Amino acid sequence: MPAAAADVLAAEDPELAALVRAEDERQATELCLIPSENHVSPAVRAALGSRLTDKYSEGYPGKRYYEGNEVIDRIEALAIARARELFGAEHANVQPLSGAPANLAVYAAFLEPGDAVMGLGLPAGGHLTHGWGVSVTGRWFRSVPYGVRRDTGVVDLDEVRALAVRERPKLIWCGGTAIPRTIDFAGFAEIAREVDAVLAADVAHLAGLIAGGAHPTPVGHADVVTTTTHKTLRGPRGAMLLGRAEHASALDRAVFPGLQGGPHDHTTAAIAVALREAAQPDFSAYAHQIVANARALGDALAERGFELVSGGTDNHLLLVDLTARGVTGGQAAEALARAGLVTNRNAIPFDPRKPLDPSGIRLGTPAVTTRGLREADMATIAGWIDAGVVAARVADEGTLARLRAEVAELAGAYPLPGS
Repeated sequence: MPAAAADVLAAEDPELAALVRAEDERQATELCLIPSENHVSPAVRAALGSRLTDKYSEGYPGKRYYEGNEVIDRIEALAIARARELFGAEHANVQPLSGAPANLAVYAAFLEPGDAVMGLGLPAGGHLTHGWGVSVTGRWFRSVPYGVRRDTGVVDLDEVRALAVRERPKLIWCGGTAIPRTIDFAGFAEIAREVDAVLAADVAHLAGLIAGGAHPTPVGHADVVTTTTHKTLRGPRGAMLLGRAEHASALDRAVFPGLQGGPHDHTTAAIAVALREAAQPDFSAYAHQIVANARALGDALAERGFELVSGGTDNHLLLVDLTARGVTGGQAAEALARAGLVTNRNAIPFDPRKPLDPSGIRLGTPAVTTRGLREADMATIAGWIDAGVVAARVADEGTLARLRAEVAELAGAYPLPGS
């Protein structure tokens, strides 16, 4: 937190200010390896902390239900223009409050309750809102999940096509939360056309890589693209819809008034800042470095005997199967956190264990790449992960304490943005 803002908060609410300082310290001294987290720029944080949070702006630019939105209209229009230009989209909506509401808007725009929807199953790396049973999308619509091959850990489009032809879904999702390999958007689009389905690409994890040219784009293939703005795109916690011009009205109506009231104008402004940052030449280098770091981390883990789902990665994340290491994903994630390496437990395809304590962990490199770490550092981190997993298996807290000190030393050499 900027010093001036921290002083104001400390004077008004010292208890909360102490907690904010504690989180600042935690992030500064640990290394975030969660693929869905990142560290934003001071400019993004400045927009989030602005007086824009005071305004109510139900509606869209030029069509508001509240007065006093002349400046807000310009801010939202700027964010829309930047999103369209960055991703080459015909239409953009920057009002979704987060990823799940953005995905729900797709249902509201194109489907009726009971329609069939296909999406990658949650245990195979999909998202809850792609039709999984514990989500309303699996309760209100007929879910037809597809999976990955047991022998490769990747989606087989021939199997997806056969399932789509048999079930005739109205909506097909591609993308997810734990997919280490490049998504074939063109292949999914061909299947969707064959069965007359809407194709939605959820690129929440990939948006920054796409913007930086480090992953193929779904724009031009998918009817609608959904994304959060806070992962590889390195913006605030918000979301966007990108779509064809012919779907603009349906998507906008689905967001407001279909699912939401007033947008969060301070977040919209911060999204605009992040989009401008992502359009700069150095962001492309950043996106490619994320992938280089992830591959280096995967190679170093594989050399130490770790089993990687699909054998490695093409993007920012790795899914590690710990079955052969004698620890669960929960045990490993908790031990690594005590060592200062923040990961998350994650199911692996065909996982026999329960979701709260699955067989794997998920690793990602966006946040450490933002801090400036490179391939050589990934080898060091892999060694720490190896030692931490061994320590988790034998309950060796001494080793975890030693690792935490070493992690903090490396973290100190790579300060958080704006520190």
